[in-house]
Amino acid sequence: MLGIDQRQLAELSGLSVPTIQRMEASEGTIRGNVDSLVKLIDALGTAGVEVINEGAISSGGGRGVRLKAGSGSPKVRT
Repeated sequence: MLGIDQRQLAELSGLSVPTIQRMEASEGTIRGNVDSLVKLIDALGTAGVEVINEGAISSGGGRGVRLKAGSGSPKVRT
């Protein structure tokens, strides 16, 4: 969606690459400590990604992620 790799996501979030790898390897619900999850969600939000929680109103239905409306191209430096 953003076209970035694990290293870039680690830099954006302030997390380590191994932490990003562990989160990506989670099946179903992403596992991690609360601080790490908040950092990841904040970094994705800054980059233009909206996280849709279970029960949230979404035209696409259900939980997931999407680019924020009107965000244009993602705000990621490469």
